[in-house]
Amino acid sequence: MKLALYLPTFREHVTIQELADLTDLAEELEFDSVWTLDRIIVPEASDRGELQYPFGMMDQFPLQMPVSSKGRWFQGWPLLPWLAARTEKVRIGMSITDTPYRSPGVFAAECATIDHLSEGRLNVGLGAGWMPEEFAASSATHLFPRRHGHVRETIEICQGIWENETFEYHGEFADFGPSGFGHNPVQKPGPPIYFSGLKDPRRSARRISKYGLKGWIGIQDTPTELANWRKAIGDELEPLGGDIADVEMCSMIWFTITDTEVDQTDNHKLTNLLVGTEQQITDRLKSYAEAGMHMPLIWPPFADVPVSKTLDDLKRLKNDIMPKVDAI
Repeated sequence: MKLALYLPTFREHVTIQELADLTDLAEELEFDSVWTLDRIIVPEASDRGELQYPFGMMDQFPLQMPVSSKGRWFQGWPLLPWLAARTEKVRIGMSITDTPYRSPGVFAAECATIDHLSEGRLNVGLGAGWMPEEFAASSATHLFPRRHGHVRETIEICQGIWENETFEYHGEFADFGPSGFGHNPVQKPGPPIYFSGLKDPRRSARRISKYGLKGWIGIQDTPTELANWRKAIGDELEPLGGDIADVEMCSMIWFTITDTEVDQTDNHKLTNLLVGTEQQITDRLKSYAEAGMHMPLIWPPFADVPVSKTLDDLKRLKNDIMPKVDAI
């Protein structure tokens, strides 16, 4: 099992120095990768519990974000060149990029540049987005009903630009003649793409199989949920000629080590999955390994836990917990 750090770029208050300290430690501990989060806005309506949809359109979450509209967070995408310059070994990426907020051609070309800045260490996570208020703030309201089609075209345009000296595309969301976009990525045929699908295993499987994607990223999945997603995607991949063994199964999971045991009763997305004592987290990671997880994206809490504690927790995770997990 590989470890990834999901930087707390989106929390009630975060500083660049805190992000630097976490990134430096992930590099020192030889984590596989460091990821940022794509969050453009928090509407004031969220503070009142009046969002149009709960987080990720997942029913268990309230109509409210875990960070207030007056919170002080950073945009995830501009941090990637900074991460490329600051690190030498860990891979970098944003989980996940909501494609409707970005022009596919511009996004593909910028990814190629960041792949050069990182000397071939860029991961690309893609998804459709879920918050109409954020679409409005991104001047993309008209794309909300067709957001899944926008993801599909973005994948096709990325792969076309990355793999060719010149490329043309004529679709619903982009229409351009033969053009060059500068340097191709260092990685061939391009940076690995991870698809984030939280609702529909069939759609995830079709995307992964058709475009040869690297992996799938969920959020707060229990071991049972992750195993169910793995089986569902595998069942859809098989008749398409794909193999689930080739797909990296990942999930973004809140993480804190506690001194006393925490109630980890299965409550779906609200479960304390990786919040608990060292033994509880060890047992949970063993369950994830048995369920087929390749890489948890370790996610510091949105508030209340100082970064100094997270730094200590990450050291314990790598040095004390993972040897026990890897021994199974």
